[in-house]
Amino acid sequence: MKKLSIVGVGIVGEAAAQIIAREEFCRELVLVDVQGELAKGKALDVWQAAVESGSDTRVYGGSNAELLQDSELVVITAGVPRKPGQSRQDVLSINLPILDGIMGDINRHAPAATVLVVSNPVDVLTYRAWSLSGLGRTRVFGQAGVLDTARMKCFIAEETGFSARDISALVLGGHGDSMVPLMRYCTVGSVPLSHFLSSEQIERIVQRTRQGGGEILGLKKVGSACDAPGVAIAQMVDAIANGRNRILPTVAILEGEYGRTGIAMGVPCVLSDEGLVRVIELPLDTQEQAMFDHSADQVVRDIAEMNAL
Repeated sequence: MKKLSIVGVGIVGEAAAQIIAREEFCRELVLVDVQGELAKGKALDVWQAAVESGSDTRVYGGSNAELLQDSELVVITAGVPRKPGQSRQDVLSINLPILDGIMGDINRHAPAATVLVVSNPVDVLTYRAWSLSGLGRTRVFGQAGVLDTARMKCFIAEETGFSARDISALVLGGHGDSMVPLMRYCTVGSVPLSHFLSSEQIERIVQRTRQGGGEILGLKKVGSACDAPGVAIAQMVDAIANGRNRILPTVAILEGEYGRTGIAMGVPCVLSDEGLVRVIELPLDTQEQAMFDHSADQVVRDIAEMNAL
């Protein structure tokens, strides 16, 4: 990939930028933020660290939206992070106009760019970005499930004592308390998780995964998670920049899959250099479908709330 831009250089955007630059996922990495001097300073810092790692990725930044020109991929991390006691919906009224402005800038300066939305509430803002872009769902999608899955794998490793390298996990649905961890699809060394853990242990993992972001927020107090979200973004960028055809949980616009149309939900998707090239529809049992429908209904309500703002 020649040029990639990250809009919003808070702790998540900066964490993602460090990995993207170090791993040379693009030739040019641009950091854009309303605080132009901050963006320039962080870009210089990230660039110098990348150079020391042997990377030739050029990193620069600023506040001018024209910096987005000719970007092939734009990652949106801008917005106000959650504070202790806040839900993701609490920040919607603040982050919605921020996203609207960014999409206007993208439409003017990089209309052909693929857009990866990270800002919260990610399901609603992904839907908004898609509706404003005029592009198909292959070009506008969001990050949530990669992070949620990483959290669940961490908790499974802790509970079982097995290597995280052998753990496969999957989380669907909205990004928040109504997410749907599919424990039936979780394995350790290709062996179903239920072979190693009791139903009570599995339920503890489910609940902790759903509250994973809030747990970190409550412990840190002065900021939300940054490193794990940065790695999650970098995984998706890698899949797109290098055309890997990876199956990753992605916030996608559904077109009838899982019985839903016209909403953004976390589902397994194939990501490649053409963007989101396929939504994978898994067979769900009655309980899993009920949980998915509950999560989808919450996203529908959130979209209605957004439209009312």
